[in-house]
Amino acid sequence: MSPLTTGLLIFVVTTAVLATGMPIAFALGSVALGFMIAVDGWNSVHFVAETFFSGLNDFTLVSLPMFIIMGAAVASSRAGSDLYEALARWLHRVPGSLVISNIGACALFAALTGSSPATCAAIGKMGIPEMRRRGYDADLATGAIAAGGTLGILIPPSITMILYGIASETSIGRLFIAGIIPGLLLTALFMAWALFLSWKRGNKLIDKDRVYSMKEKLELLPKLLPFLAVIVGVIYALYGGIATPSEAAGVGAMLCLVMVVLIYRLWKVADLWRILRDGLRESGMLMLIIGASILFGYMMSSLQVTQAVASSIGDLQVNRWWIMLAINVLLLVAGCFLPPAAIILMTTPILMPILNAAHFDPIWFGVILTINMELGLITPPVGLNLFVINGITPDVRLGTILKGSFPFMMCMVLAILILCVFPELATWLPSKVMGK
Repeated sequence: MSPLTTGLLIFVVTTAVLATGMPIAFALGSVALGFMIAVDGWNSVHFVAETFFSGLNDFTLVSLPMFIIMGAAVASSRAGSDLYEALARWLHRVPGSLVISNIGACALFAALTGSSPATCAAIGKMGIPEMRRRGYDADLATGAIAAGGTLGILIPPSITMILYGIASETSIGRLFIAGIIPGLLLTALFMAWALFLSWKRGNKLIDKDRVYSMKEKLELLPKLLPFLAVIVGVIYALYGGIATPSEAAGVGAMLCLVMVVLIYRLWKVADLWRILRDGLRESGMLMLIIGASILFGYMMSSLQVTQAVASSIGDLQVNRWWIMLAINVLLLVAGCFLPPAAIILMTTPILMPILNAAHFDPIWFGVILTINMELGLITPPVGLNLFVINGITPDVRLGTILKGSFPFMMCMVLAILILCVFPELATWLPSKVMGK
């Protein structure tokens, strides 16, 4: 059997196993082990434990649980509600101000937590009922939060970019800083669409007679500025060469824990236990997926599948942008069925040789891949953000949420096209800050 035929068989079997609902780590591990035994016999079992644990023997992985705890601490507090309320007061006189405030709150909260579902839940619980109460249509209200929540995996610090950096062996610091301008671009596109649709539907100024005093606008800032200062400090420590990602993440996690205790009075043992429990659960899940994906990648490489795919695509006499289009379609389809962590860890070992052969910048592609993962979060049948929003507003049909999300999906596609035409939007800032 040729390596390409073997690769196709692996793809079919992996898809079938994942469709059974088996946990991703166990699915990848069992498929890898099964093909290794089928091709190389039982002697290949000797390499399983060594390969699995050597994949986790990376000091960079320490940053994962630290950033997760950092996000869990902020998500457990009222920081999301306070952030939304503060922006709503400052942007009160802007047409469509409430939708724009919610998208802005999503972008800032995303930078604090790095989690799309957490961003949707924290901002949506307060923002969606308030938007609907003030006359905004249900599709716009829910779609804006579902899409805004996806910014959690693009604006740094981003768990998705950490996973891609580990899988592709690229600088996590460069990936973080590469996501800043595209993150702001995507936020601006979301806001522009929200402003246009609000204006078109007549939601120009709601509660026109309401005036917020300067005191009311400033009173929430003392609660929010310390958290934003932590994000700025973590990013400065990373890009200023002061600390490694793991060290900066550790300090950021500790500071966020201290601040939720001091600012939001989450000092009870039960509150702290919930934060640490959730952080441990998500970290353990990601570590298992990473270990299993390393084993899966080892199996693909040892069977020459990765090399054969890269060689075949490299031999194609087509423009490299057709290759990029095919990769984007692959990622979009995969995003409809699998979570971002699984897609990144499964596909990156296969895609990196192809990208190198086609002379695509891996840092730039990290941003493109992340936006594709964002699309998957609001694309059925497994669009996680859609179900989070549906849980917050059970009286709104899933079809209505999807209808409201669709224009924001088009904004993401437009952002990908803009980055393809102007790749410097992702590559200029990392080169400027960290050198060539």
